[in-house]
Amino acid sequence: MKKPSWVVDKEKARRAAAAETVWLFGLHAVRDALLNPARDKLRLVLTRNAADRLADAVASAGITPEIADPRKFPAPLDPGSVHQGAALEVRPLSWGALEECCLASEGQPAVVVLLDRVTDPHNVGAILRSAEVFGARAVIGTQRHSAPETGALAKSASGALERQPYLRVRNLAAAMQQLRAMGYVLVGLDGAADLEIDAALAEIGARPVALVLGAEGPGMRQKTLQTCDTLARIGASGSFGSLNVSNAAAVALYAVRHSAR
Repeated sequence: MKKPSWVVDKEKARRAAAAETVWLFGLHAVRDALLNPARDKLRLVLTRNAADRLADAVASAGITPEIADPRKFPAPLDPGSVHQGAALEVRPLSWGALEECCLASEGQPAVVVLLDRVTDPHNVGAILRSAEVFGARAVIGTQRHSAPETGALAKSASGALERQPYLRVRNLAAAMQQLRAMGYVLVGLDGAADLEIDAALAEIGARPVALVLGAEGPGMRQKTLQTCDTLARIGASGSFGSLNVSNAAAVALYAVRHSAR
């Protein structure tokens, strides 16, 4: 019996995902990936100097590196990549289902970050760093129109990619509704909002918070805005522009952490 086309497409997608690999580069990103037991490590390329600097992590990972001439570095990286003599081919991390990563424990504050069309890997990497520092349960983007797991993102995250859950969902509005059903209050950051974030958090109290941020320029899509429970802005002195998305995420995460919750 012939399989339905949707079954065939799903199987193809699963095989493609299983075959996908990512090249991480840079001393910090490679070290943290080597020390992450959840990483499937495939190929390690190091210069002699990098091998000396990463000797403890290489030994811990149990992988034999290829020692390369720095003038003829063989890893297939973009020409502009600042690899510092270290590159590691890996499979993307799997963090599990949203409901597992974002489950809020009773009596403990919980926060997640949702990103609507934030495609710049440097911004997402910086957001992952802030999310780790301030204890976010997860950073959530979309499978399309968001920054995928790449070497550039990992380098910007400076190791946080190995420890901070980064989920990519098919439908952001559906994920937001799922979080609402789990008890989260959805707070969209919007520079035109009437309410400042401190006041919004005071109204929420001790309930879990999902911070929703849009891409610089266009901001959140209309559907995302409509799905939020409340909109809030980061108060500023004077009329000077706005923060970029990674800085806004850091300020908002700090505000959640230090609000009276």
